[in-house]
Amino acid sequence: VQLVESGGGLVQPGGSLRLSCEVSGFTVSWYDMRWYRQGPGKERELVAIFTRAGGTTHYAPSVNGRFTISRDNAKNTVYLQMNSLTPEDTAVYYCNAWYSNTQDEYWGQGTQVTVSS
Repeated sequence: VQLVESGGGLVQPGGSLRLSCEVSGFTVSWYDMRWYRQGPGKERELVAIFTRAGGTTHYAPSVNGRFTISRDNAKNTVYLQMNSLTPEDTAVYYCNAWYSNTQDEYWGQGTQVTVSS
């Protein structure tokens, strides 16, 4: 099983980035797929969820309206589109997969997002 994030980098405030989480070893549509982040000196925070059941999405209040999580079943990949970025969005972003039936959980290695002028 592998979750490989990409798409992080340095962006100016107000800019956009799209993170990708390419999955191998299981089918993304069978799992709740989540994005977490951990900023400097902060605890890890759940940012967005794409649920297995119904494919619904949920967002942390701090990113609601600016971030969009999506899933491409054909590519077995999950994305996080991030718009109107602010310095407070600076963090390492992690992809996470969770299967409720067995409590199996997998993490990616993280990708750094830095928002700075």
